[in-house]
Amino acid sequence: MTVGRSDRVRKICRAALAATGVVVATFQFSGALGLRINTSPSLPMGLYITTADADANLVEFCPAEPFATLSIVRGYRDSGTCRDGAAPLLKPVIARAGDVVEVSARGISVNGALLPNTAPLATDTKGRHLEAWPSGRYVVDPGTIWVASSYHPRSFDSRYFGPLSIAAIRHRLKAFLTL
Repeated sequence: MTVGRSDRVRKICRAALAATGVVVATFQFSGALGLRINTSPSLPMGLYITTADADANLVEFCPAEPFATLSIVRGYRDSGTCRDGAAPLLKPVIARAGDVVEVSARGISVNGALLPNTAPLATDTKGRHLEAWPSGRYVVDPGTIWVASSYHPRSFDSRYFGPLSIAAIRHRLKAFLTL
């Protein structure tokens, strides 16, 4: 008896379905263990783990409106577990309560130190207008933080959406294994 073409196609489909199941289960299991896989340029590529350390300098959060919708419509966030159906953002914390943040065309300064790669851009990679947070000097209020990536100049962060409510933080993170 020879194996027909449709039998081979069924076997390939079963194998593909099984492989997909393994990948999905791995991601869900990793998430339940507190592991986060970062492939975005906002942080070094690698694995991060959730922590109870309130002073951890990395956070996972779902952006507030109207920035949540903007980030989805423009494709800045993939599908994920935020209430809006998109993935949370992972960003470094650059300023906490009491810090002085200055936003200008040069970038974001915290307590007088200009952070690299934080100059707001006028357009995104597709040439669409980006509205920067208003220039000025801000004292960080209790209950808020500022986040920005100095790793990549095109990060969608506080230079565009300003201070982040601590209530928006889903998890604090620390690097586990980065490249």
